[in-house]
Amino acid sequence: MKNIFKLAAIICVALTVLSGCAVNRATASVDPGTNLATLKTMYVKRIPEDDNTYNLIADKLRSKGVVVTTGTEAPPSGIDAIVTYIDKWMWDITMYMLELTITLRDPKTDFPLATGNSFHTSLTRLSPTEMVNEVVENIYKGGAK
Repeated sequence: MKNIFKLAAIICVALTVLSGCAVNRATASVDPGTNLATLKTMYVKRIPEDDNTYNLIADKLRSKGVVVTTGTEAPPSGIDAIVTYIDKWMWDITMYMLELTITLRDPKTDFPLATGNSFHTSLTRLSPTEMVNEVVENIYKGGAK
């Protein structure tokens, strides 16, 4: 009987440890007063250290019919939204994007109009392109009117 309890405890610990490695989350929220279809021009505010994520975001938004410009300086006037993002990277044999958060902001007030997040640990990791696609698609699904 003692061995059965030991075995059950070992199995529980193993399942807990292994399930912790396979976590993923994809969420999005759009302010109820925001109609994403009216946002036709956007500016992706590039993080200075970023080499490519901003391009992936800009390209995905362009595929949605949005006119997109990018840069590290102040956004140009006359745009409908400023796009900010935070990408977190992790090392597990190779570097991979652990988490990506994209926020569409009102250019006049900096108010978040829509936010999307994707979180994938090592076992469920996605490429940066897939992470961007997941976040932007979820934002647009959440903003469908």
